[in-house]
Amino acid sequence: MNLLRVDRALQYQTACPKRFYYILINSFLCFLFLITLTGIHIPAAGAAEVKINCSVHAGSCTRKLEGLEITLDISPKPVTAMQDLAFKISLVGEGPDRAPYIDLGMPGMKMGPNRVILEKISRTDYVGKGVIVRCPSGRRTWQATVTVPGRGKVDFIFDVIY
Repeated sequence: MNLLRVDRALQYQTACPKRFYYILINSFLCFLFLITLTGIHIPAAGAAEVKINCSVHAGSCTRKLEGLEITLDISPKPVTAMQDLAFKISLVGEGPDRAPYIDLGMPGMKMGPNRVILEKISRTDYVGKGVIVRCPSGRRTWQATVTVPGRGKVDFIFDVIY
């Protein structure tokens, strides 16, 4: 009788670590599946934090570029992805020969072209329409790069609502 109990105890001891590892591996796989399913974004190790320099929900934002002051405004507010948006650029200083334009993208991510063509409505103001798409990764930080031909570029970095 005692020998049978010892034998069963030894069998349980050797089987228990295997069960533990199976449970651990299955739990980890379920965790990865849930992360993928819910779209939670876990930044890569060493990923640089992007600094927001524009609060588009509160109002317009202004940046300087070689003696030129560029103000960006996006409406309607709050700025939401997947809807038609109106982009307005106001320039203070010597204006460009050609109309500026805006390239929309995400900081640190290579994306396809998403350009907002601007039309002149006054001596200093330009407007255009565009859409900020919803990123499958769940990231909400976007970048509007305003290019002023012959002068350079300036970045407006902001968060959108999904």
